[in-house]
Amino acid sequence: MLTATTEEPALPAIQQVTPESAAAGAEIAAVEHAGPAEENRGAAVDPDRVAVEDARAGDTGAFESLVLRYQARIVNYASAVVHDASVAEDVAQETFVRAWRGLERFRGESAFKTWLYRIATNVARTHLDRRGRQGRATDRSLDDEDAALQAGDVPSPAPDAETSLVTREAIDRALGELPEELRTALVLRDVEGLDYKEIAGVTGAPMGTVESRIFRARRRMRTLLRPLVTSPKG
Repeated sequence: MLTATTEEPALPAIQQVTPESAAAGAEIAAVEHAGPAEENRGAAVDPDRVAVEDARAGDTGAFESLVLRYQARIVNYASAVVHDASVAEDVAQETFVRAWRGLERFRGESAFKTWLYRIATNVARTHLDRRGRQGRATDRSLDDEDAALQAGDVPSPAPDAETSLVTREAIDRALGELPEELRTALVLRDVEGLDYKEIAGVTGAPMGTVESRIFRARRRMRTLLRPLVTSPKG
């Protein structure tokens, strides 16, 4: 439960973020203009617009509905980026606190989802910088395949829980070896399902850079996971 200070409006109740709920430093001023100006041209109406407007007007229930809508996704995203479940919980909590405090400065130049992911990205980067654990690029040779790699693409010797756990752990370790900028772009695209414009808005990178990062990240993931893919079935 978040508490309020005397200098700020009361924060709405935000459920404790836990790994279980996930399964079911940059300041707000630096992220309130999420994404390039052209991002919204021809874009669909933000599905969160009404809830955001109500929350801006002081409706804490509306903000709680936004938290419930995005809480699991932000925890999952943060976990993949910072590669630490406990830190991911802190990142998610801080993300929603900053979003609540920054709503008055959010001008809707991007979708609320894009803005929220950008806050989460900056909070995660702050945590990574703080602990000095930025991801490092692998020196292994890379192939040219560009298809998204999903957990289901990795064959397993038997469809049991133990094998699935080993596969997930291997993917997590491989993600942890990617540089932070590649890992962020890949997770936003292949796990969170954001499109390239949204990722550009979240990361502040040009579209061409986003495409390049995702391409490179996919190649490196395939290289890192090749031993699993080519291992003989038992």
